[in-house]
Parts: sequence; C-alpha cells; structure tokens
Amino acid sequence: MCFSPQGDLAAGVVVAAIGVDACRHLKGRSEYLAVAVLPVALGLHQIDESLVWWGLRGVVPAGLGVAAMWVYLVFALVVLPVLAPLIVLGIERTPARRARIVPFVALGAVVSAVLCETMLAGRPSARLGAYHIAYSIGLQHGLVVIGLYIVATCGPLLLSGYRSVVWFGVANLVAVAVLARLCADGFTSLWCLYAALVSAAIALHLRTTASPRREVHAPAH
Repeated sequence: MCFSPQGDLAAGVVVAAIGVDACRHLKGRSEYLAVAVLPVALGLHQIDESLVWWGLRGVVPAGLGVAAMWVYLVFALVVLPVLAPLIVLGIERTPARRARIVPFVALGAVVSAVLCETMLAGRPSARLGAYHIAYSIGLQHGLVVIGLYIVATCGPLLLSGYRSVVWFGVANLVAVAVLARLCADGFTSLWCLYAALVSAAIALHLRTTASPRREVHAPAH
C-alpha cells in the first residue's frame, strides 16, 4: 500500500512499466490494446496522487495539488466504473459471454453519472490521514453507491470466459473488501494495491495467452 508521496511515485513508475511490458506482448491482438494500456493509466494515476500529497504538504503550489486531486477522483470514480466492464466486454469472444457483461457496463455508467454529479454539485476535498489521503465528495447513501461501484468493476471479471481473469476478479474482490474494512476513509487512496494486482494479472494474461498466429484449432468432428 502507498503510505507516502514517494510510495505513490515509486508504485506509479513500476505499474506504468508493467503496462509498457504488457503492450509489448500484444503480438497483433488489437482487441487487447485497452487491456494493455490500463496499467499505464493506473501508473500515471498513482503518480498524479503524489502531487496531491505534496500539495497538501505545501511542497507544490496548492492549485496544482487541487488540480491533481480532481484528476485522481475523476479517473477513480467516473472513468473506471465504465472502463473496467468495457475492457472485459472487449476481450470476450462469444456473443453469450459479451451479453453477460453488458448489464455491468450499464450499471457502471449509472454509478459514474451519480458520482460525477455529486462531485460537480459539491466540493470534493482531500486531507492527510495517518498513512493515506482521505478523499470526500459529499456522497449521500455512500454504502449503496460504493457497493454498486464494486459490483460494476468486479462483477465482469468474475463472469469472464478466461480463468485467469476470473481468479483475478476473486482476488480483487477480497482485496477491495479488506481495504474497505480496514480503512473506509482511505479506500480511494489505497489504490496502488489494486493497480499492482491489475497490472500483474494483465501482464500474466498477455504473456500466457496465445496470439492468433499461434493458436492451434482442433479439427471439427
């Protein structure tokens, strides 16, 4: 977990590097482009939070820290609920599997809209916690909305047709539950563990999944 701006910065660099490695293993599989790019985005997300830390500590101008906070929250709360199910939808190959993911895309869009409206109507803030940054956007019925957020982002992983993605979904669901239980107000900030898990799973999946040129099709009977 990221307990300092230096930790966020280091985690961001490592996660982004893993994302670059994932991109190198696409091997002509354009449908995996968004999957491979996600760790890069998550790495930059962590690097951005280091600016939030330094803004709160007065190391960088306060305006820069506030801008970094908005970037962090928009990606985490508005972009990701839609992006996560869309990425899983993009890698599924059969209409039946894709149909199972579509409701999560719709749910993610609703959650994203609620969180976006909440941020625009209120005054998002960030404060230093003991070992994390505590974000607040003035969300009403927070448990319900965050519960739906977790369903939208983790559900598609559990219903994927790829075993490695399903196991990652299980591990991620456990990690989310543990983080929420241990540190409710720092849940959004403790994103580097999620980013690391995502990146490792994506890199492993792209390394071990055969490219179209390597796939061997059994003769039809």
